[in-house]
Amino acid sequence: MPTHQADHLLEQLDAEQRTVAATLEGPLRVLAGAGTGKTRAITHRIAYGVATRTVIPNEVLAVTFTTRAAGELRQRLAALGAGGVQARTFHSAALRQARYFWPQVFGDELPPIAASKIGLLSEAVARGRLKANQAELRDLASEIEWAKVSNVRPGDYLALATRDSREVDGHDAAAVAKIYADYEDVKRIRHRIDMEDVLLCAAAVLSEDERAAAAVRRQYQWFVVDEFQDVSPIQAALLDLWLGGRDQLCVVGDPAQTIYSFAGASAGYLLDFPAKFAGTTSVTLMRNYRSTPQVVEAANSVMAGKVGRSAVRLRAIREAGESLDFTGYPDEVAEAAGVATEISRLVAGGTDPADIAVLFRINAQSESFEEALAERSVPFVVRGADRFFERAEVKQAMTLLRGAARGAPTAGGPLVGEVVAVLSEMGWSPTAPNGRGSVRDRWESLQALVSVAEEAADADPGLELGAFTVELQRRADAQHAPVAGGVTLATLHAAKGLEWPVVFVVGAHEGTMPLVYADTTASIDEERRLLYVGLTRARDLLRVSWAATRSPGGRGSRAPSRFLAGLVDERHRQPLATAAPSSRRRTKTPKVATCRICSRPLTDPRECKLGRCVECPSSYDEGLYAALRQWRRDKAAEEKVPAYCIFTDATLTALAEIKPLHLAALIKVPGIGQVKITKYGGDLMGLCSAEHPLPALETS
Repeated sequence: MPTHQADHLLEQLDAEQRTVAATLEGPLRVLAGAGTGKTRAITHRIAYGVATRTVIPNEVLAVTFTTRAAGELRQRLAALGAGGVQARTFHSAALRQARYFWPQVFGDELPPIAASKIGLLSEAVARGRLKANQAELRDLASEIEWAKVSNVRPGDYLALATRDSREVDGHDAAAVAKIYADYEDVKRIRHRIDMEDVLLCAAAVLSEDERAAAAVRRQYQWFVVDEFQDVSPIQAALLDLWLGGRDQLCVVGDPAQTIYSFAGASAGYLLDFPAKFAGTTSVTLMRNYRSTPQVVEAANSVMAGKVGRSAVRLRAIREAGESLDFTGYPDEVAEAAGVATEISRLVAGGTDPADIAVLFRINAQSESFEEALAERSVPFVVRGADRFFERAEVKQAMTLLRGAARGAPTAGGPLVGEVVAVLSEMGWSPTAPNGRGSVRDRWESLQALVSVAEEAADADPGLELGAFTVELQRRADAQHAPVAGGVTLATLHAAKGLEWPVVFVVGAHEGTMPLVYADTTASIDEERRLLYVGLTRARDLLRVSWAATRSPGGRGSRAPSRFLAGLVDERHRQPLATAAPSSRRRTKTPKVATCRICSRPLTDPRECKLGRCVECPSSYDEGLYAALRQWRRDKAAEEKVPAYCIFTDATLTALAEIKPLHLAALIKVPGIGQVKITKYGGDLMGLCSAEHPLPALETS
């Protein structure tokens, strides 16, 4: 690339980003606040190094933490003329090296990676004559992951866990140590490794064999590590082995976004980088290009006491936007209703549902917002941690689509029709299935592929199925997942690295932000950083809310989060005097807050929806329930909306149990608001008053 073109790369950057891009020799640390263009800075740095022939593309290794982020790096680098650069996750780079060198060093193939720890852990628990339910197995898996990435061996776990007061519900430290040791034994017997072993195996071959280490160091001369605040001890050790004493390393990160300490991440490697590497150049990116000044100032306020060593004070670049909104609600039901009503208003005003996110601290908070959005016919998608193109149903769909393309090499019809024909064989239908869980998750995956086909056909009406499968594979390689087709519901952890024009941060009260069991300075600081991450996801509009109590009718003792001090004045601290209509109804109706059978107070969202404890006997009318489901299917098809937008399964179950025959009874059914009564009340009372035979059993 001619010099003037290389210089053009620098002209596209601000002053601090330009310093990052032009610093090509020696160790470099970049402290990058949220929304400050860190990816832009490091990709331009790599491209500038390639353009000036300071570095050779295939001798550069750019490392990050997610496949999606690595795909974005590759895309940007290719667009900047540096397509030969290796951009990988730590695990991807480690796995590639381990698979190549393991047979040479140890004389055997690298063992296969276990699909899940849970099965192996279950066997390990049984070996020790212990018991663990699924939730406890997941907690044990997380604890073992922490131990392994922290280089804690089974024999050392008990002492370290006791010293650091680490706990796993249902098991003391000695039991966890025993399960950990048995888990490692089970893996050896089954000839399997887990994802953490990938890093350990790569480190082992480079430590054990100097020839392997020398080969890697010859291959990679220049390193860039993104999200360096998330580095764990084993990743730091592997990076040291790659470097082999050299210092051609650029690290980028934001200490204020360290939110994975529980998984072994430590911002110390980023903060102490200059002490380890003499002659380090440090650059701070503080110009925020993502958010309005109002959002930026809120984020700065939350981190005000941490600016300096562990946080960057952001400087807003955009023009002023809408004021922030802080709202207290009397209870969580009212909060979900209020947020859903506001979202419905935004969507009615032209906002794309995919441009809106509702962010909460823990997964359990999701259900009440799902129910409230469904009640208002607002589409939503619950964002999980799994990668779209690694889902089993997506892999299967891509295989079937490729097979169909091979069977019909020339266009056999409109692209969308061909894609729909293939996916219909996997169970896809035009409307979403009833209920939640894995069935709906599978449908959402297939629906996303249909949406991609529709977009592709709009862009190129003559696109054939074979070309479409190539495009899908390109997206998979780049981890360019389809954009969600509705409001995103996600935990604050799952939202990291993403952004939306409109963000609702909910449940921002004491006991949830921070969580009640965050009882140390370090854990409370991490909770503060987590809220900071949530606030900085918003581009244009930010709403923050909390609930004074969990259930309607409860004593409202919760205060807004301490992290909002300085943002929430005394006027905002008082919950809304008047709840949303559905909340008023629920507050007046004891059956909503207590089981109608045993009178026990209800707190679980689904139990509140049913109006009874799940363990209590049901007066469930199977014939009525089947009729209600058929009515809902017909209505969904008529209105061209997913079935859950009419009523959720929990609401249909409550109707089949309560069988309301008049308006006063119908309005007491949990999950049915005034809008739905006006729209469907006549149909529902007619169905409930009629006799319905039991549905016929299906025979094979």
